[in-house]
Amino acid sequence: MEYRFTYHPTVSTIDLEPVRATLLAERARLREETGAAIVAPDQMTYGSQAAAASQVFAQQRDLALRDRADQQLALVEAALARMDDGTFGRCVRCGQPIATERLEALPWAPRCIDCQRLTDRER
Repeated sequence: MEYRFTYHPTVSTIDLEPVRATLLAERARLREETGAAIVAPDQMTYGSQAAAASQVFAQQRDLALRDRADQQLALVEAALARMDDGTFGRCVRCGQPIATERLEALPWAPRCIDCQRLTDRER
């Protein structure tokens, strides 16, 4: 998908329609993913420790994936909100424009690459 971005020294103008379509599709996918049920392990019986361990592992994996999808969904929702309030394409930390390449790769990116690096180091 091709996005058209035009940066002016003080104002960035972004063709939001293809970006919005990508974000809406991602939101729908993530909502479907987070709505799937996670199966609890069966009751453990004598001799089934390996099976129970596999079930617990699968449940923990599914919970971690759901948590990741919830975080991703929050980023997508926030990007859509920034589109609505006119701040999409600007870093939420420093206010500078986010690089076109970054937005093409991650349209939900809230920060420019420099601020994202700083945020990652703080974690």
